[in-house]
Amino acid sequence: MLSDKKSHTGELDLSGLRFEYQWVAPAQSDRPTLVLLHEGLGCVAMWKDVPERLAAATACGVLVYSRAGYGASSSVSLPRATRYMHDEALVTLPALIEATGLTSFVLVGHSDGGSISIIYAGGAQAKGLQGVVLLAPHVFNEAVCVASARAARRAYQETSLRDALENYHGDQVDIAFYGWNDVWLSDEFWHWNIEEYLSRINVPVLVLQGREDEYGTTAQIEAIRAGLPADGEFDALLIDKCGHSPQRDAPELVDQALAQFIERLA
Repeated sequence: MLSDKKSHTGELDLSGLRFEYQWVAPAQSDRPTLVLLHEGLGCVAMWKDVPERLAAATACGVLVYSRAGYGASSSVSLPRATRYMHDEALVTLPALIEATGLTSFVLVGHSDGGSISIIYAGGAQAKGLQGVVLLAPHVFNEAVCVASARAARRAYQETSLRDALENYHGDQVDIAFYGWNDVWLSDEFWHWNIEEYLSRINVPVLVLQGREDEYGTTAQIEAIRAGLPADGEFDALLIDKCGHSPQRDAPELVDQALAQFIERLA
């Protein structure tokens, strides 16, 4: 499907579910594909110009898709399981990689997408994975994240945030929001932790986080650094005047960091 040199959008059927996707064709056919994994409230459209930007900066093809319950992908039933990111990383993502025929790829995960990338890289052990780029990832829950999730809930219920998200998620906007928010605010999720997957990651890892990230502290970076194999390749960039979305708040730095990361892989 993705061997087509032309950029396009489409839908992919996996186990009875429909996933919308966007494909940006590579400038160089020998480069790995960047697979973009969105945040807890994201979807294809919410990446905006990021896929085209990263394709231009790296000469890689870029695949971005909306997980079930987001954007124009199939809906899901609530409540989501506490292990919803495990399910995505160990079941859905491997099936999607196989269905698209990718043989060389780098995961680029933002927030929840970063956590999914970690679980995949340390759990699925997929052939063809060349590297992992983590944008504001989480490996455990923090008080600052709970506080921001509570603030987001108030904003969703009391401000125009719901209307703004409805532009991206349509009729399933409540599923997208509460599917994420209810889990992160649950008592059970306070003990969520995926550090066990770090020691099994055997590809280079790059972490990008804003100093003003409202959903996580630098303790996330330090835990990732400490948990990865001692002989593994790891780099981290802490970005000034940047919040929870480095790709939006510091686009030039992110594009440059991705380009350098891909060159090192090459």
